[in-house]
Amino acid sequence: MQTQTTEHQFYFPTDWKSIYERIQAIDPIKYASTRNFQNGALTLLGPYISRGVISTKFVFEHVNSLDLEWKVTEKLVQELAWRDYWQQIWVVKHNQIESDFNFEQKDILHTGVPTSIVEANTGIEAIDEAVENFYKTGYLHNHMRMYIAAVCCNIGKYHWSAPAKWMYANLLDGDLASNHLSWQWVAGTFSNRKYVANQENINKYFNSTQRNTFLDVPYEAFNNLEVPAELLQSQNSITEIKYPESISPLDLEEKKTLVYNYYNLDPLWHEGEDVQRVLLIEPVVFERYPISQKCMDFALGLSSSIKGIKIFVGSFTSLKTQLKDSEIIFKEHPLNAHYQGVLEDRDWMTSVEGYFPGFFKFWNKAKKELVK
Repeated sequence: MQTQTTEHQFYFPTDWKSIYERIQAIDPIKYASTRNFQNGALTLLGPYISRGVISTKFVFEHVNSLDLEWKVTEKLVQELAWRDYWQQIWVVKHNQIESDFNFEQKDILHTGVPTSIVEANTGIEAIDEAVENFYKTGYLHNHMRMYIAAVCCNIGKYHWSAPAKWMYANLLDGDLASNHLSWQWVAGTFSNRKYVANQENINKYFNSTQRNTFLDVPYEAFNNLEVPAELLQSQNSITEIKYPESISPLDLEEKKTLVYNYYNLDPLWHEGEDVQRVLLIEPVVFERYPISQKCMDFALGLSSSIKGIKIFVGSFTSLKTQLKDSEIIFKEHPLNAHYQGVLEDRDWMTSVEGYFPGFFKFWNKAKKELVK
């Protein structure tokens, strides 16, 4: 029996009114009990958090305003905290997140990305349908991301890096820290345990009754499982995008300027102030960290909610040169290390900073600030 997923479930509007309504619709109680299921009461806010339209703090403050008991909101808040946790690691460790982090990945036999994953042809119906919808919507359920990573790394014996880049490139909520470190968690390079799931697990959470796949085995069989024929062929996924039309340097004013980017599209940033607002699209960033055209178009759609936004395609250095002595303001982010000007902090949920080797050490400290 094939799973049933409707594309409209995962539609992501780009206007602020719709985004705000989605925040108001959060149901922390149903989220906690159903989040692992395909059709669970998900918030579907990931793309807006990753693109910096809203922050984890913004969502937490809404959840906190519902005046519910902590025990019924804790799971949702904890998942928000995971985002801050991954980001704090990125802030401290920089590009170390792009290679094996704590442990070397073991038993690697292949490079690239399994062709059957890229082409949605693994023979596992839930995975194949999810990948097909992924290309249409830019969305993957978090549980499905783990399934795909486990199939690539721990069943197909691929190094995590190339498949992680493929997934990042196509996710509307693509975030290098959350994506790459989650893949490493599955592959056993962040923690020393690998994640696997069998067909029974997929059937349970993704409304499927499929049998006789290469995952239809008891868990103890994974220790000696040969790489299935479906995963032997690989390819290097290539993503190309068209950049939007850039404004002419003559259209830039010599005045106080807020610099936005792919990770900061906050429409409320310095709201009401008389400033110049520039969305900086740096090709060098997207050459190193490719994204799909769908993701670029989504980001541009979100930027349209920023009043008076001007799009500048080029390097930060060239933008700064055109702005001459104008004051430049930007939000802190690991990909902004080369920016110059006034740096402002992001809106974190708590004041907890720095690297923690495990999430729960971070969470236990953060929770002290979050509990009413």
